[in-house]
Amino acid sequence: MSTFRVAEVRAANGPFEITEREVPEPGPGHVRIRVEACGICHSDAFFVGAGLPGVTFPLVAGHEIAGRIDAVGEGVHDGWKPGDRVGVGWFGGSCHHCRPCRQGDFVVCENLKVPGWSYDGGFAEAVVVPEDALARIPDGLTFTEAAPLGCAGVTVYNGLRRSPARPGDLVAVLGLGGLGHLGVQYAVAMGFETVVVARGGAKAELAERLGAHHYIDSTARDPAEALRSLGGARAVLATAANAQAISAVVDGLLARGELIVVGADMSPLEIAPTQLLISGRVVRGHPSGTSQDVEDAMGFSALYGIRPMTEIVPLDAVGDAYRRMLSGDARFRMVLTMS
Repeated sequence: MSTFRVAEVRAANGPFEITEREVPEPGPGHVRIRVEACGICHSDAFFVGAGLPGVTFPLVAGHEIAGRIDAVGEGVHDGWKPGDRVGVGWFGGSCHHCRPCRQGDFVVCENLKVPGWSYDGGFAEAVVVPEDALARIPDGLTFTEAAPLGCAGVTVYNGLRRSPARPGDLVAVLGLGGLGHLGVQYAVAMGFETVVVARGGAKAELAERLGAHHYIDSTARDPAEALRSLGGARAVLATAANAQAISAVVDGLLARGELIVVGADMSPLEIAPTQLLISGRVVRGHPSGTSQDVEDAMGFSALYGIRPMTEIVPLDAVGDAYRRMLSGDARFRMVLTMS
């Protein structure tokens, strides 16, 4: 192909416009991916709305990318070949020079490269990415299944596997949406006694279908009290982007229990120091994960039959799909396809 289509935004919160561009050649250490699918993440709104520093326009969003390597630049490791099935998530490469990188903690790189922010993202038929952003997609996953795992999937998977919880422990997932429905599946597969905490009773049936052992309607009773009645949670994975709801579950943690915050809200948490001090509780913000973490999450998903619940739409319908994601009506991840 000599040209390819992209869905670009030309000004903050502007409409998506389908345009054609010349196909770029990958530079040293980079590969070009022919995109097959790309998830629409709520974090894309930070870029489309110029809510983060350094956003420039025209902008091509999308950091849940799945496709095939189309071309390989000079110096790329010979383990990557044209035709390889790969994913790229929030982690779109690191600088390898800052202090976190030199300590091996690449996901908190001070110069982290995020597709759609640092370079053009996956709302396009092709994208050029650094080779350290690549995660190999296992044969058991389709492109539309793999794409959301590059951000939503790896975030909750990593949050749980790095928690203090062990098989048999009580673990709560706060929120049952785009992140939460994956978090529940991972928690069950990891052997945790899994509790879903959500507003209202409408999602109780879904929670049970996903394997949850308990459901707490936070509008019917105090969620912290309900967790204590079950024995207390070793960990709570807070996927709901609501600071008030997150704050309300802290007292449901066991001594030395951990609140893992992955739901993004700009409002402050309302937690008193004594809620943490007396019982030795921990509050931890958890970023996404490196390309190896993404590969681990996809491998675990393929092994245990964990899949995102998706609505699949063509690139031409990106505007409608993006608005559906923002409205909260998506069930549960919107995914664009390029075919």
